[in-house]
Amino acid sequence: MAGAGKSEVARLFARKGFVRIRFGDVTDGEVRKRGLVLNEANERTVRELLRKEYGMAAYAKLNLPRIETALETSNVVIDGLYSWEEYIYLKDHFGKDICLVAVWASPATRYARLGRRRERPLTPEEATGRDRTEIENLNKGGPIAVADFLVVNESGLDDLTRQAKHIISVVGV
Repeated sequence: MAGAGKSEVARLFARKGFVRIRFGDVTDGEVRKRGLVLNEANERTVRELLRKEYGMAAYAKLNLPRIETALETSNVVIDGLYSWEEYIYLKDHFGKDICLVAVWASPATRYARLGRRRERPLTPEEATGRDRTEIENLNKGGPIAVADFLVVNESGLDDLTRQAKHIISVVGV
């Protein structure tokens, strides 16, 4: 969920040699291409339009060429896999070579973080609306439920780093 710490964990993987592919880059690029301001409302509109056009696995489909190219030289960490359909699409494509890491934090913790972040800050109302949309419309619970690893991010960066380093040591670089 937004504010759980997915991007921070993905950056930790990148520091250990993984190529980081942020699914949201597709949204950001499309928002800019349409001449819109980068904000929650425009991002949501574009996300919904892309999923309407390409299906619920849209971001996996649109990022697959980037993933495959990156895998030619490195392991990959995907930042922002959201829907069950995205997971199934990638699982069908990569089989046992995909490992899913869920990053979890309570709504209170996430909403406080989202209000403080520099890029794309969200008010508690925006965060609640985004949570509801992602749970109800994106089938976001499935990937969290079947994750191979769960990072609980309720304390500080040191604990988050320790958990991520453990996972990296298990999955290897």
